[in-house]
Amino acid sequence: MTEEMLVKKTEYLTAGMHIGMKSCTPYMRQFVYKIRDDGLAVFNLQKVDQRIRVATEFLSRFGKIMVVSRKDNAAKAIETFSEVVGAKAIAGRFSPGTLTNPSYREFYEPDVVLVVDPLVDEQAVKEARKRRVPIVALCDTFNISEDLDLCIPANNNGRKSIALMFWLMAREILKKRGELKKGSEFEYTLNDFGGE
Repeated sequence: MTEEMLVKKTEYLTAGMHIGMKSCTPYMRQFVYKIRDDGLAVFNLQKVDQRIRVATEFLSRFGKIMVVSRKDNAAKAIETFSEVVGAKAIAGRFSPGTLTNPSYREFYEPDVVLVVDPLVDEQAVKEARKRRVPIVALCDTFNISEDLDLCIPANNNGRKSIALMFWLMAREILKKRGELKKGSEFEYTLNDFGGE
């Protein structure tokens, strides 16, 4: 008997959470359900769902979460997520020294760093690694897991997919922290996370 998913499978499908890329790294292959005839990798939604549970369990233990994304289509999602769970969001350019230079005015010492794409957000990953701060990342099929502590397999390019991911993570973190009794008490909508 498999555990019920965090949202209905159709919600994951509608958001395009399962759509990967045409290239797939050896590490990411374990999360792939199949390769379509056109060469596109498709994620196993059961595994995506399980990984979201693992990641939110992990993230809920930290007080100072920093969320980073250079991608424009992730800005609303990470800002709303940060507002909901009390994290710090850096949308757009990540200034070198943010985590490593104490004399930099925007210097911050997070307990954990969450990035939307470890390739695009490479500077944040590099600095977090240097500071020995745990790194959680949304990884598409082409991403490399090196330097990451936890990888969440998902389409990290689509706005709807990113919105659903952060909406789910915010809800689950609040549940794990005991701030919500059940998911239905979560007052935010997907639109609040840019998923319209």
